[in-house]
Amino acid sequence: MKIVKRSIFVVILVSISIGLLVVGSGYDRYQEALQEMPLSKKIQSIERKENYTKIEEVPKMYINAVISVEDHRFYKHKGIDLIAIGRAAINDIKSMKFVEGGSTITQQLAKNIYFTQEKKITRKVAEVFMAFEIEKNYSKDKILEFYLNTSYFGDGYQTAKEACKRLF
Repeated sequence: MKIVKRSIFVVILVSISIGLLVVGSGYDRYQEALQEMPLSKKIQSIERKENYTKIEEVPKMYINAVISVEDHRFYKHKGIDLIAIGRAAINDIKSMKFVEGGSTITQQLAKNIYFTQEKKITRKVAEVFMAFEIEKNYSKDKILEFYLNTSYFGDGYQTAKEACKRLF
């Protein structure tokens, strides 16, 4: 019985150590991204884009559709959605690969403006730290506006404005 308890203790200790290393690496990545370009400057560069669209210019139906599909608890969380992350983690573990994301609109904005599409845990951790930074500095409506101006909407639409013109 002592061997089993010690083995469990070692497994837990190793798991915690790996977790701390991953969180530390993600935090370092987040810090490096901000050092390359502070958030305020990154946002200014987005707002200066030629086709930048204010949220008031986007039909409410389109906004509701984006929130419904991408992050239906958008106005209820502070940058991350633990329910969505838990659901995604369970589904990823079941399939033994990354099959589902639990990212919020804020996390997707962080990925769009600072990180790549690579499926690595350290990128996800960096994205979480950046989501907290974004939420700390901008309102939900501004975050949604930035998201709409940095996301690809499929079918050749580069901006929310282009998608809305064609769809509405």
